[in-house]
Amino acid sequence: MTQCNGLPLSFSRLGRKKIQADFAGGYLTSDAGAVLLREVDKRIGLIDALAACFCDHRDPAKTQHKVHTLLAQRIFAVAMGYEDLNDHDQLRHDPLLQLLTERPWDQPQPLASASTLCRWENRVDRATLVRMAAVFVQQFLASADRAPEQIVLDFDATDDRVHGQQEGRFFHGYYRHYCFLPLYVFCGDQLLAAYLRPSKIDAAKHSRAVLKLLVEQIRQAWPKVRIIVRADSGFCRWKLLRWCDRHDVDYIIGLAKNAVLTRRLEPWMQAACERFNTSGQRQRLFTEFTYAAETWDRPRRVLGKAEHNDRGANPRFVVTSLRGDPQKLYEHVYCQRGEMENRIKEQQLDLFADRTSCHRFAANQLRLLLSSAAYVLLESLRRLGLQGTELTRAQAGTIRLKLLKIGARVNASVRRVVLHLASSYPFKALLERVLRRLRGAHLHPT
Repeated sequence: MTQCNGLPLSFSRLGRKKIQADFAGGYLTSDAGAVLLREVDKRIGLIDALAACFCDHRDPAKTQHKVHTLLAQRIFAVAMGYEDLNDHDQLRHDPLLQLLTERPWDQPQPLASASTLCRWENRVDRATLVRMAAVFVQQFLASADRAPEQIVLDFDATDDRVHGQQEGRFFHGYYRHYCFLPLYVFCGDQLLAAYLRPSKIDAAKHSRAVLKLLVEQIRQAWPKVRIIVRADSGFCRWKLLRWCDRHDVDYIIGLAKNAVLTRRLEPWMQAACERFNTSGQRQRLFTEFTYAAETWDRPRRVLGKAEHNDRGANPRFVVTSLRGDPQKLYEHVYCQRGEMENRIKEQQLDLFADRTSCHRFAANQLRLLLSSAAYVLLESLRRLGLQGTELTRAQAGTIRLKLLKIGARVNASVRRVVLHLASSYPFKALLERVLRRLRGAHLHPT
């Protein structure tokens, strides 16, 4: 890449000293810490697995950028905080991104431009997206050293606001804007599914089919694992509950209140109200009963929470197949699903899962999966390298700011590539510790 020095830039003096700047620093990067993500990918093989999902029909003689390179360029860029394709018109020259995409240094040439990436995204087909979606489950299964006794699958939907005329975008009455309605499935912090949907549907649409596919893949690897489905009342549909009953899948799902449920809980609500009036403190009482709506195939166990606070009555209901004390199930099992909402916010706010501005619906699904891949890399970095450190529970934006955004000068020779990191970097010891964990026995002191 040509280096244009030009005239120096002059700034206000510091006492008697002049302050000047130029553009002759050589190959510099502001994201040197992203080499840790490359180590993570080498360990889990995510980008290789995603690249294998594509059937590249381009003429090899006229192809400059391989699918693996395009995928790596987009995924690493999102992880580093570059959300738009327009960023790549300059980012394609970044020496660190060239390193991350495995571009040979003896062939100095830019990476793909924004227009090239856009054309590639818009060529994706449904079969490729299905294969890519399966990779995330495979990554989840491969992350465990042994089969767990029990896992909890959290289902939730959210709005993905759009501002153009994208395919599948509709006005949603609850969110009060035009949007998509993606479905997410997590197990703890690990992402299993990110499925883009139009917003004119019920929130639970396709959740039974997604659950079926997930259970099949999981039980092929872990036949004896106990699976629990957890979701809010938007997913309480009797066909989903019936499928779980028939396939030995437990569930704990919110249940929207109605006149019958409110009447069944009334004695406990009165008791909670009386205790609140006496003590002035919030009161919570729990009970259980059997209930079946008219559309259900059979009665099921329902947990009721009778709460009264300074805002008044606050009844809540949960339908479940789990056994145990109602209060413990509600507080220690059902309420823990709120952590999944933090993971969705992390992906949408820090990893730009809402950048679905393509016209084609399939291209926007690809963008959601690219954001999901960036999340998997950062979650794997947190799980494999940051446990027991000050960033154990850090979100993606914090990890990026403290561990990836490092200024460095890149020197390349025939035998090696050297990153001269900023001498004043405040988390040097943490970076060394993370690298030792990621490389293990492969890391030798110099």
